Amino acid sequence: MPDILRVFKSLADPTRLRIVRLLLQRDLCVCELMFVLEMAQSRVSHQLRILRDAGLVEDVRDGQWIIYRLPDNVRATIAPLLSLFKEDKKSAGANHADRRRLSACRKEGVRKKRCSPVDSLKSKAERKPASAKKRSAGESF
Repeated sequence: MPDILRVFKSLADPTRLRIVRLLLQRDLCVCELMFVLEMAQSRVSHQLRILRDAGLVEDVRDGQWIIYRLPDNVRATIAPLLSLFKEDKKSAGANHADRRRLSACRKEGVRKKRCSPVDSLKSKAERKPASAKKRSAGESF
């Protein structure tokens, strides 16, 4: 198990905890997490990076897709740990809503319909506007 302080700090954030709970149910790509959490790609990716840095999440390539999952050792540790804590009404409601949206996400086929695997793999440099590319290539202002 990774550094305990980093693990608990990463789980202290409600969004990251929601992501972990979702990943306990199934492996997901960013666009599916965006759909379920109703958040922008940048926010979801930021939270995933923190979870990955803490050793709680790993990304695996599936063809052109990058899928996020909980490693087996984390899954075996986190699931029983989370079951020890009683949820308040607010977090229980959010978890129920997340499960409903995850079900809708699967039914709608969000990964295939809404996500472009090519776009999700583009580097920041490839996403820069043409004018920014010219400047970064050494041209003066």
